[in-house]
Amino acid sequence: MPEARVEHNPEKYRYELHVGDRVAGFAQYHDSGNRIVFTHSEVDDEFSGQGLGKVLAGGALDDAVVREKVIVPVCPFIARYLSKNRERYEGHVQAPPDDARE
Repeated sequence: MPEARVEHNPEKYRYELHVGDRVAGFAQYHDSGNRIVFTHSEVDDEFSGQGLGKVLAGGALDDAVVREKVIVPVCPFIARYLSKNRERYEGHVQAPPDDARE
């Protein structure tokens, strides 16, 4: 399998997961000043079950930290990833407002 990599695509407000020359998934967000609100993530069915969602989430979140953004995880997948990696992102996460989770 070709190497997976995550690239920031600010024109589309998303992080893209690339496997070889294909976009295998993405994590959508919107920028809100110093906050980055992750709203939706997906990996194409063809690439599911290979751990690539973790690659996507880790790459996107690591870049957000480097860019000094406060992470707001509205996307359930991103929220679960953060809950399993609390120490790694401690101090960089803000819980979404209750109405954003509905």
